[in-house]
Amino acid sequence: MTLFADLESRGIVKQVTDPGLASRLTQGPITLYCGFDPTSDSLHVGSLLPLLTLRRFQKAGHRVIAVVGGATGMIGDPSGKSQERKLLSKEDLARNVEGITRTISKFLELSGPNPARVINNFEWFEGYSYIAFLREVGKHFTVNHMLAKESVRARLEDREHGISYTEFSYMLLQAYDFYHLHKNHGCDLQIGGSDQWGNITAGLDLIHKLAGPGAGASAKAFGLTHPLVTKSDGTKFGKTEGGSVWIDPAKTAPYDFYQFFMQTSDADVMTYLGYFTDLSVTEREECARALKSAPEAREAQKRLARDLTRLVHGDAELAKVEGATQALFGADLKTLDAGALQSAFASAPRIKKEKSGLGGWTLVDALVESGLCNSKGMARKDIQSGGIYLNNERVSDAALVLGSAHVLSGGWIILRKGKKTYSVVEVG
Repeated sequence: MTLFADLESRGIVKQVTDPGLASRLTQGPITLYCGFDPTSDSLHVGSLLPLLTLRRFQKAGHRVIAVVGGATGMIGDPSGKSQERKLLSKEDLARNVEGITRTISKFLELSGPNPARVINNFEWFEGYSYIAFLREVGKHFTVNHMLAKESVRARLEDREHGISYTEFSYMLLQAYDFYHLHKNHGCDLQIGGSDQWGNITAGLDLIHKLAGPGAGASAKAFGLTHPLVTKSDGTKFGKTEGGSVWIDPAKTAPYDFYQFFMQTSDADVMTYLGYFTDLSVTEREECARALKSAPEAREAQKRLARDLTRLVHGDAELAKVEGATQALFGADLKTLDAGALQSAFASAPRIKKEKSGLGGWTLVDALVESGLCNSKGMARKDIQSGGIYLNNERVSDAALVLGSAHVLSGGWIILRKGKKTYSVVEVG
């Protein structure tokens, strides 16, 4: 299967500016780029599809450029936004560019025989005077044409917020990115989400107008968009009650990242397997059959969560995450290391206890001090009814005294009431 056919089979191709792109990709390596605006110091899972699409092109032998918008990030892309973005300082932008570059390196090979390049577009906009830009670029765009672009038109229809001249000009900056890369790096393809269609076609227009004889560039270039990742229930992909799901483990723990994809609905999981994994058509069909015959086993969700966690966070973190998942479903906690326990119970309430204070400290005392039980009488009643677990093992002895034998790896004792209510005792 050709690369383009594979992308189509995965549902990744939304629009192409020229159907000849499919043929062009079979004729030898093409240089392509995708842009990422540094609105934060990491990318969230909403950027997975463009990142993984770049990765697929690189693995197929094509030359990949990731543009981090140090310049365009100072303006803000109005596409898909109902109001203007907050302008960032140069210091915040520099920090964000550095963080996003680290994120990109998880997906693209930045060394070796076919290294990807990460370029900051501030390199070519720094020192480009406003007057020169208007004369050399602005004159090639009519306001009528710009107003017809979806990203601009949608904002103009919003009487409350509208669109500032600053954001209105964003399209010209991104168009110039494509032209600059086309002329100086031989870049013939830009990819992005379908909300970038107007910006991509603006870049193609500029290339066609400026890439004449002696301009140092060919007039042949392409644009490709992928669908915006959505959820079938209408809620936004990549959002939870706790906020965005980030790729950086310092912002979203690997355990939470894994669980986010484990919670994918049956209606969405097959789409996401096409988007986000390297599973072949045959393997995806097997997942679809398993989903239909035994949806409660969630095998498709497990494959999605495993493959993405391994790619983004590595095998070691995946092992911790899976151990932590087992811990929450009754695994023997004595077999888990401190990292897995930390992942599993990071959000559980906790109390501290000196090791020397364990002598004579009963399970009933621990249940009351941890807040799992309101009184010692309630604690004894819950133990006798079989509703209390110590390190995932049901306890029946209301007189049990806790000691060093009950302390797990990392110095933790895990108390549980019922199926899901946990508390952690940190033994120092």
